[in-house]
Amino acid sequence: MDLYQQVETYIRRHRLLSAGDAVVVGVSGGPDSVALLDLLHRLAETWELRLHVAHLHHGIRGADADADAAFVTALAERHSLPCTVEHVALPDIARREKLALEEAARRVRYVFLARTAQAVGAKTIAVGHNAGDQAETVLMHLLRGAGPAGLRGMLPVTLLRDYRLLPLAPPPDPALRLIRPLLEVTRAEIETYCQQRGLHPRLDRSNLDTTFFRNRLRHEVLPYLAHINPQIAARLRNLAEVVRADYELLENITTETWDRLLVETHADALAFDLAGWRAAPLALRRALLRRAAYRLRRTLRDVDFVHVENALRIAQKGATGAQATLPRNLVTTVGYTTLTIGDIAALHLPPERPWLEPGDIVSLVVPGITPLPGGWAVTAEVLTDWEPEAITANPDPLTAWLDAQALGPRPLLRTRRRGARFCPQGMGGAEIKLSDFLVNVKLPRAWRAHLPLLEAEGRLLWVVGLRLSEVALVRPATRRVVRLRLQRAAVAGLLTEPQTGAMEESIAY
Repeated sequence: MDLYQQVETYIRRHRLLSAGDAVVVGVSGGPDSVALLDLLHRLAETWELRLHVAHLHHGIRGADADADAAFVTALAERHSLPCTVEHVALPDIARREKLALEEAARRVRYVFLARTAQAVGAKTIAVGHNAGDQAETVLMHLLRGAGPAGLRGMLPVTLLRDYRLLPLAPPPDPALRLIRPLLEVTRAEIETYCQQRGLHPRLDRSNLDTTFFRNRLRHEVLPYLAHINPQIAARLRNLAEVVRADYELLENITTETWDRLLVETHADALAFDLAGWRAAPLALRRALLRRAAYRLRRTLRDVDFVHVENALRIAQKGATGAQATLPRNLVTTVGYTTLTIGDIAALHLPPERPWLEPGDIVSLVVPGITPLPGGWAVTAEVLTDWEPEAITANPDPLTAWLDAQALGPRPLLRTRRRGARFCPQGMGGAEIKLSDFLVNVKLPRAWRAHLPLLEAEGRLLWVVGLRLSEVALVRPATRRVVRLRLQRAAVAGLLTEPQTGAMEESIAY
C-alpha cells in the first residue's frame, strides 16, 4: 500500500473527513505539512474537498521565517488554493501570558487555525503530526507524570474546544475539529514521499535546538532508548493505542457516575454525594476529582498526581469540614453529606444542613415548630419520659436532647458574636472561646459566620451539628427534656405538631 492509499484508509477508518468538507490545512513549510497538503490536494477531487492553506509567522527566526511564509504562499498558489498568512510576536505573547515559548506557540497556533477556520466557514482543521510526534508526545507525558488522558498521546480527531486556549482566545466553535491524517506515518515515510513527489520542504532549524524539551526527546532521549529497544517508538505508539481505548471506557463510566452523584452545580463549585463518591472504585474517584478541576478551570492542562492523591485521602477519610487544595485556587471540602470542589474564595454552604445569615436571630417556639431560612424548621418537643440509651446513641448531628431547665423560657438560634465562649461537652466544664473550638474541629472559615448556635439567657448551649455544652446535658437528676430536631420544613410539617405555647406555660420549674 503506498502512502496515498495508507492515508486515505486511515481517514476512512477514523472518519476524519466527509465528502464536500471545507478543510483548513496548517502548513509550516516543513516535510510533514507539505506532504499533508499534497496528499489532501490529491484527495480533494475524489472527496470534493475545499482546502484553505493557513500559515503562522511566529515573529522569530528572522529571514528564515520570512522565507517560510513566502514558500507556503507560493505552494498554495501552485495548487490554486486560497491562503491565509498571519504574523504574531510570539516572544511577547509568551512573556505577557507567562507561558513557556513551546506552550505559547502551541496555543497561538491553534487560536490562529481556529480563527481562520471560522472565517472561511470550515469545520475541520488538518495538521501534520506524524508517528514520530506521537511517540515523543507519549514519552513526554510519561516523564511529566501524566495519567491515562496524557498517555493516550494525540488523537486522530479532537474537538478544538477541548484544547485549553484561554486566555488567548474564547472557546472556539464547539463543532470545530482538529484532524491528524498522518498520525500512523513515520518521518522516514514522509521524507520518501516528498522525494518521490518532487516536493522540496523547508528546514526549520529551531527543530534542532535541544534546549526545547521535545527536541531533546527527539534527538537525544529516543535515540538512546532505541539502543535498548529498537522498537521503542512503535511500543510507545502501541501504548497510546491501548490506553486510548481504555480511557474511552473509563470516560463513559465516569460520565454515568458523574450524572448520578453530582448534586449541585455552580459557576465556581461542584458538589457530589459524599457516600456515593466514597463507595465508587478508586479509578472513578480520581477521575471525578480531575474532571471537576478541569470543568472549573478551563485553562488547566494538568492536575498533579500529588494534588489528586492528597484530595483523595482527605475526601475519603476526612471529617466534616476537612479540606485539601487542588491547583489554581481550588479546594476540596468534605461536607456532611456532600463533597465539594470549588474556588477557595467562594462561599458554598453544604445544603444538607441549615444556615443563618450573619446577624440573624430566631426565637424558638417550645413546644412547637419554628421555621428557619432556606426551607428548614426546628421541631421542639418537651419530654417527661425518655430513654438515656437513645440520647447516648443519637446518630443525628441535627438532633439534640437538652435539660429543659438549662434551656430556659426564651431560647433562640443566632449566629456567632465576637468573643463568644462555651463549655464543650467532654471537657469537664472548661470554658473556651467559640472561635478556638471552630478552628479545632476544622470547620471551614467561610462557614463560621453562618453557623446556627442555640443560646438561652446569654449562654451558648449547642453549636448546632457539632457539640453540646456541658451545662445543657441531660443528667440523671434532669426532670424534663427538650428534644430539638432541625429538619427540612416539608419533613417537619408532616410531623404531628405539638401544642405550641411559651416555655414558661408548659414547664413547671
